[in-house]
Amino acid sequence: MTALADVLARADVWRGDCVAAAPLPTVASGFAALDAHLPGGGWPRGALIELLVDGCGLGEVSLLLPALRAVRAEGGWSVVVAPPYPLHAPAWAAAGIDFSHLAVVSPASERDALWAMEQALASGAPGLVLAWAAWADARALRRLQVAAAAGRALALLFRPLHAAGEASPAPLRLALAAGTEGALSVRMLKRRGPPTTTPIELALPHPARYPGHGRSLARHPSARAVCV
Repeated sequence: MTALADVLARADVWRGDCVAAAPLPTVASGFAALDAHLPGGGWPRGALIELLVDGCGLGEVSLLLPALRAVRAEGGWSVVVAPPYPLHAPAWAAAGIDFSHLAVVSPASERDALWAMEQALASGAPGLVLAWAAWADARALRRLQVAAAAGRALALLFRPLHAAGEASPAPLRLALAAGTEGALSVRMLKRRGPPTTTPIELALPHPARYPGHGRSLARHPSARAVCV
């Protein structure tokens, strides 16, 4: 008979009154206040992470820059699928992102975007896959979760905030919104642990600037998806 302690040590089992403490492979988010609320102390590898936000420019991509840099430091690749606007290379470079290990995929449709994300995750090749999708049904999300578990990469999916009311197999779901004084407000919608009601306010880095220029990158039309 399997001992209770062995069952509780599994990564997919947790007590309802505490954050999952099983040894999960994670990548630190770069924000101590957020890591304190994430099971395992960081972004979980091998699990679909939904980031629900309306629009662009709140700092939602800045939230992920430390993870992108961490994956590169490990020697891994990152794949960006269906960004809503063209990436602004100077902004990403100024934020420390290595374009030699970053692939951008621009599918013709959202269905193709979800397929591309699934294939990238299932391949096990990239260390991080980041995608945007305005629409995703339960079947597509389940396939992404299965692919993420198989590939063990960071699987990050931006979806509209109204999707918060929909069921999802993603074990981690966060709602992002503008906070006070330029901060990013993060609300835990779902995690492996007890629910939280108080949003987490994260102070993001100041907007980067063009090399040799005084204009903020965040104000440039082509940098709307970068938000750094």
